[in-house]
Amino acid sequence: MILMVIGLLLFLTGRLAWIMIFRSEFYGQKAEDLHERERSIKAARGEILDRNGVVLASNQSVCTISVIHAQIEDAEEVIRVLSEELDMSEETVRERVEKVSSIERIRTNVSKETGDAILAYDLAGVKVDVDYKRYYPYDELASRVIGFTGSDNQGILGLEVVYEEYLAGTAGKILTLTDASGIEIEAAGERRQEPVSGHDLVISLDYNIQCYVQQAAETVLEEKEADAVSVILMNPQNGEILAMVNLPEYNLNDPFTLNTVTEENLTDEETQDLLNEMWRNPSVSDTYEPGSTFKVITTAAALEENLVSLEENFYCPGYKVVEDRKIRCHKTGGHGSETFTEAIMNSCNPVFIELGLRLGASAFYHYFEQFGLLEKTGVDLPGEAATIMHAEDAMGQVELATVAFGQSFQITPLQLITTVSSLINGGTRITPHFGVCVEDEDGEVLETFTYPEQENLVSAETSETLQYLLEKVVSEGTGKNGAVEGYSVGGKTATSQTLPRSENKYISSFIGFASADDPQVIGLVVIYNPQGTYYGGTVAAPVMQEIFKDVLPYLGIEQSEEK
Repeated sequence: MILMVIGLLLFLTGRLAWIMIFRSEFYGQKAEDLHERERSIKAARGEILDRNGVVLASNQSVCTISVIHAQIEDAEEVIRVLSEELDMSEETVRERVEKVSSIERIRTNVSKETGDAILAYDLAGVKVDVDYKRYYPYDELASRVIGFTGSDNQGILGLEVVYEEYLAGTAGKILTLTDASGIEIEAAGERRQEPVSGHDLVISLDYNIQCYVQQAAETVLEEKEADAVSVILMNPQNGEILAMVNLPEYNLNDPFTLNTVTEENLTDEETQDLLNEMWRNPSVSDTYEPGSTFKVITTAAALEENLVSLEENFYCPGYKVVEDRKIRCHKTGGHGSETFTEAIMNSCNPVFIELGLRLGASAFYHYFEQFGLLEKTGVDLPGEAATIMHAEDAMGQVELATVAFGQSFQITPLQLITTVSSLINGGTRITPHFGVCVEDEDGEVLETFTYPEQENLVSAETSETLQYLLEKVVSEGTGKNGAVEGYSVGGKTATSQTLPRSENKYISSFIGFASADDPQVIGLVVIYNPQGTYYGGTVAAPVMQEIFKDVLPYLGIEQSEEK
């Protein structure tokens, strides 16, 4: 028995010695962790810069106000001061102050001035920590592109969420030692793990061009009392998006306030649905019937198949009968005799119906796939919608006829401008994008982004022919209102109808590029439900004309030799 006791004592002594000598650091850290209180410090997000270095998203210093229950000496004074300074109800503040927890957050994103005022009271148990919140210097500018962050500074929408891993940074910590009752040990002080700021994102968007485009879009939105206007401007050679406007935009510094609805008594569900709609980027996430702008794609396919020549003669009586369907031209009296060049200048539906029928479902579908229409563009924005197209085996003669002139299917505005860019740039399928590179705080490039390209979508000859034809549309055809004096511009107009047709709502659009024989910039204007006159050549083309008047000289695009 004595031997057992002696053995047990020896074991315990050895165990104690092992813990004190060999494991002292481990258990000391455990003990410290038990009495260590942690407060996080937000990292400054990287800035979002336009292609010229203009800051589009930055940070503001703000404060987080917290209380530590065990350290509060005068709860009533704390409740009074915080409710007054933070403009919060006494009931809400009391609930949080009196809650027994290691640390309770009262409010985040408090202005630095208010934080300093609270700090001046020197209230025991009240902590004021400086951190950051996102700030957008231009409020509504490119709101549906840039997106915004949540109260935790994490990206929620747009580029903010797509490039989160680069922008976010790493949060820091403030570590404070307390005794067993939770009171801070003053002699121990605080330990800080400093936050690491995020990296800066440089994007292809140009602040000045975005402003030009937004001004033109706002003018037509007001004048035509339209429901919405979307405009995309990009470089057709590499897919860099120079501007993307979707009106009405919203205030990025106040993203939870509805921008168009003033009705009261909305349910939470109704409000959230309206916010989701306000945040959507229709250029990327919404599909529509493109109408006659799609005739560019039909023309490219027909040229590749050698199914039409520019001087081939057609006759338009104002309609074309397909099976049991009489499909009318927009010019009900007909265009009469015309060459194919004149037909695209006139935007003649019966001629394009004929091309669709010549192609047939199998060949047409082949070109949908080859041109990339049945896949998403791969743009670096969330929520991209896919093309809504007939299945190949469901594409009969009537479907072929209507698809050929841009009806009975739907694509996104971004898909249309990307596909047309790829057909007029020599035949290289590009990836539309905003992200250019990531930089550190000193402006050193850490990573440059690259994007997929696919060559030989069409032959160089077909691409040049399209340039020629679309220049004719603007100089002599339905796109005359998109012409810019001194410049060679190509383009195509469109007028389509929304579903259901019985509502008689229209979409006016125009796609244009310059220079016609060496495309350096391409733009698409889409106007939803303009009141009064709604034809694309009359309503949308002048908008692109106004944009190009500012943008072409700004980009240094040379004027054509023929004035």
